[in-house]
Amino acid sequence: MATRDEHRTIAPIVGPDDERRFTDSGIEVKPVYTEDDLPAPLDLGLPGEHPFTRGVHAEMYRKQLWTMRQYAGYASAKESNERYRYLLEHGSTGLSMAFDLPTQLGLDSDDPRCRGEVGRTGVAIDTIDDMRTAFDSIPLDQVSTSMTINAPAALLLLLYELVGEEQGVAAKQLRGTTQNDILKEYVGRGNFIYPPKPSMRLTTDLFAYCRENVPKWNTISISGYHFREQGASAVQEVAFTLANGIAYVQAAIDAGLAVDDFAPRLAFFFNGHNNVFQEVAKFRAARKMWAQIMRERFGATDERSRKLRFHTQTGGVTLMAQQPENNIVRVALQAFAAVCGGTQSLHTNGYDEALTLPTEKAARLALRTQQVVAHESGAADTADPFAGSYFVESLTADIEERAHELIDKVDSLGGSVEAIAFMKGEIEESAWGYQERYRIGQDVVVGVNKYVTEELEVPEILKVDQASEDAQVERLQRFKSQRDAELVARRLDELREAARGTGNLLPPIRAALRDRASVGEVCGAMKEVFGEYQPEF
Repeated sequence: MATRDEHRTIAPIVGPDDERRFTDSGIEVKPVYTEDDLPAPLDLGLPGEHPFTRGVHAEMYRKQLWTMRQYAGYASAKESNERYRYLLEHGSTGLSMAFDLPTQLGLDSDDPRCRGEVGRTGVAIDTIDDMRTAFDSIPLDQVSTSMTINAPAALLLLLYELVGEEQGVAAKQLRGTTQNDILKEYVGRGNFIYPPKPSMRLTTDLFAYCRENVPKWNTISISGYHFREQGASAVQEVAFTLANGIAYVQAAIDAGLAVDDFAPRLAFFFNGHNNVFQEVAKFRAARKMWAQIMRERFGATDERSRKLRFHTQTGGVTLMAQQPENNIVRVALQAFAAVCGGTQSLHTNGYDEALTLPTEKAARLALRTQQVVAHESGAADTADPFAGSYFVESLTADIEERAHELIDKVDSLGGSVEAIAFMKGEIEESAWGYQERYRIGQDVVVGVNKYVTEELEVPEILKVDQASEDAQVERLQRFKSQRDAELVARRLDELREAARGTGNLLPPIRAALRDRASVGEVCGAMKEVFGEYQPEF
């Protein structure tokens, strides 16, 4: 393994007195860039043309702005519904659904292990009744909904489809995304249920189901965001995200799907950090690399299969509890970088999120940040505004080269499923480097290790009280007592039998949820067949 001084994806630790400057990926930044620093040949092409370095659409935001999709959800379905409607009324153009930890782990709110976690980090969705309440008075044929859900992704999509059906909205009209990226859970987040093989089966089953039934749905959001939150550098974020994308494409092909039948509905999810120039370069490099991977490695002929479309969320890990209003500036920089880098949708964090779930004031200001960038900054006036910059083009080429090296390493280990330990180790080393550079003052964080004030600034914060959790548990228990228990038991038996076979699992899951099985019961039935994943370390 390379020593830290030799590592090409992590900034070296050189101390605050060293005159050199590095990005977090170890790319040394020169005092000045000239034409000699441009990659040769510099063949950028045009926006909307392969390899899409300059953007996936010819006119970019001149034709249509990105989707302003604010991530929200907390406590009960009713309270989350009120927040969704508030955001839509204030100009949000899409919804992004946050789920609490029990829902993400496929556990019901009345499970004893969930005490104290229900509704804390997102909304609790246990049943079809909860999903119905969450989208009350929100017409599902008029909004696009993103769901940050992975191990139980199929269940939440199917509940959404069932609620749409009740509204009279055909499944073919539904638009949105399920994150559905289980590989990054094993590497960088930890919210998994089943071992990799059955988890990949559920992922590709969802691909096939949506192709037939929900064709406008983005079936996966392949996520680098969480790698960056864990401490990955920009290069590691690109490399490991695309490596996981390769694994999903190969798994779908191995399951009998033709690449151009499912690849147009793949989407990606990246983090936005403070170094505007590196972030713009990161997005441009990722687009170019994916287009080449899809054409050269998988033979994709449909142009849509080669377009890397992505959502960006500003960096949660960059938010600081100290002097929290400084986060407003950080979020604005990150949003500007995402737009200049060509994002298709964007969530901007609330300035108070280092302390709590965002208040209404913080959520509104975060949305207003996007609107100011859209209408006042000039970033949306022309496609790929940094194109041709000596600095940005050099960074783009460096990120591409270094990310390819990491992908080659993952390939040599047998692909992402076999390289989980390697990827975790790389990210952990990068995270250690971040902390050391902050500790010694090589990297400055305003208000944390420089320009520190003595007084503690604590804004008004949003609190989820225990009464909300108790009410959710009571609703769930009442739901379970008022259904046809024999029918539910039969549907769960049918699901277990399907899990033992090789057919698509979504139809029996849908039947169980429709007939009032809970999320925890459905996930539990599959767990009995598939088992649980146990990390190596």
